[in-house]
Amino acid sequence: MTAGFIPPHPPRGSGPVPVWRGFVGERARTAVYGWSNQAFEKWYIERNVFGHRVHIVMHPDMVQRVLLDNAANYEKPKLVKKLLKPVIGRGLLSSDGELWRAQRKIVAASFAPPAVDALVPVFGEVAASAVAKWTSGARDMAREATRATMQVISSALFSGDPRLTSEEAMEHIAHALEGVSEARMQLLLGLPMIPISPRGFRGRRGQVYLRRTLSTLVHERMRPGAPDDFVTQMIRALHGRFPEHEAVELAVDNAATFYLAGHETTANAISWTLFILSEQPQWQEHASHEAAAALATGVDSELPNRLPVLRMIVDEVLRLYPSAPRFDREAVADDRIGEIDVNAGDFVSIWPWLIHRHRKLWDDPDTFDPERFSPSRKDERHRFQYLPFGAGPRTCVGARFAMAEGLTILACWLAKWRFKPMPGHEVRVSGMVTLRPKGGLPLMMERR
Repeated sequence: MTAGFIPPHPPRGSGPVPVWRGFVGERARTAVYGWSNQAFEKWYIERNVFGHRVHIVMHPDMVQRVLLDNAANYEKPKLVKKLLKPVIGRGLLSSDGELWRAQRKIVAASFAPPAVDALVPVFGEVAASAVAKWTSGARDMAREATRATMQVISSALFSGDPRLTSEEAMEHIAHALEGVSEARMQLLLGLPMIPISPRGFRGRRGQVYLRRTLSTLVHERMRPGAPDDFVTQMIRALHGRFPEHEAVELAVDNAATFYLAGHETTANAISWTLFILSEQPQWQEHASHEAAAALATGVDSELPNRLPVLRMIVDEVLRLYPSAPRFDREAVADDRIGEIDVNAGDFVSIWPWLIHRHRKLWDDPDTFDPERFSPSRKDERHRFQYLPFGAGPRTCVGARFAMAEGLTILACWLAKWRFKPMPGHEVRVSGMVTLRPKGGLPLMMERR
């Protein structure tokens, strides 16, 4: 295999960057931009962000304390909940305590192994539908990945509702996510969260479109004769646990949560995988041959298990480009993390972007090396040094779904097509909530 490939990452300075720089220029648009070399060598950084004390922990033992050993003491920050409220309300991703437990229990059955395994043929149908429309030449594969994962979520959870897969929906959702950066600045400064720039106005329109569309869908599912899918079952279960008005609100919140989280993160994982494989033709050929052999017996529930090389590649891609580059917690009560005193109200910030590239945890951490994830090396890692789906009780409920979906789509595409870099196009990282290729991912394609 080709060795020593270092995929692009933002430039790093020699020393810490002032906090205010995180709210102007590229740092205000890209969460992982502006970290210094020191951040990838230290176990702990403390910062004061407009009066908020923030503990950035990188040692896996410290991460374990927050996400597992004393998880009850660390909730989603109130500021984050306020930031996300216009988009996902009080859904599973932004709730805590009994409300989180009740919602987790309701949705968990839909993402249990048998339920996910039964959906693998749906993933294959979506992938095959995309391939049937392609021609050789240049194509934006980030857009293709987004279109495919939106179709998967629509088909698997929303009975294929066409309102969730239109070009208009794609544009609105992208703007809704991009609008978070402007609202973040206003929230930290204690200002009203109102749009003040074209980006902010596009973001607000995207949020309104998403909530309006999903609210309409939820109310339709409350009528007799509605499809008995994920959304309808969720609405029924919520009505059994909450008063009617609250149940409807939570149904819309969770529809938005699973629609957004269910397609955006997987689309980015597929995009980054295709980019890296376009730059690493030997790995691409290996994955393509494996995919063709695995698909020879059909697209069935066992397909993801027949793709061990592709799984190693995707695991390594998620290390280099974690779909969620950061997540935060707020201390409910005083605590001690290692040698660090944490006060009630302090933020603890966990950055997979930093942990996954930490020089004390990984050899040549910026280098693409799928062999890190070979079964024989599994015991080399602390279980809290690799966090593509979070960890502890709040591990992403859709992790199995996302991995099976990504592997199936990639296998179907790699078996039929060869992907090459687009001459003259520089791939860069962008995004505040998730990590996308900036401006899309144009690749050259040729049929195998």
